[in-house]
Amino acid sequence: MMTTSQLVDVSADTCPMTFVRARLRLDRMQPGEVLEVRFKGDEPRDNLPRSFAEQGHSVLVMEFNEDGSGKLLVKKGG
Repeated sequence: MMTTSQLVDVSADTCPMTFVRARLRLDRMQPGEVLEVRFKGDEPRDNLPRSFAEQGHSVLVMEFNEDGSGKLLVKKGG
């Protein structure tokens, strides 16, 4: 089972702050560590995975719920 190194909840934020807050947390992590990102809304659902990939990180898990919330597990790139 994969252990999550850290968690950031950006469900109360709007884009682009969702990615900014998540990236600030990733910046403090070591390559290979995993960050759980909790979010809510269509924009973060669409934009966060793409933005993480563009930055060289790997999205390991994407979960979406009917209420618009979701979570990503992101492995920090090296």
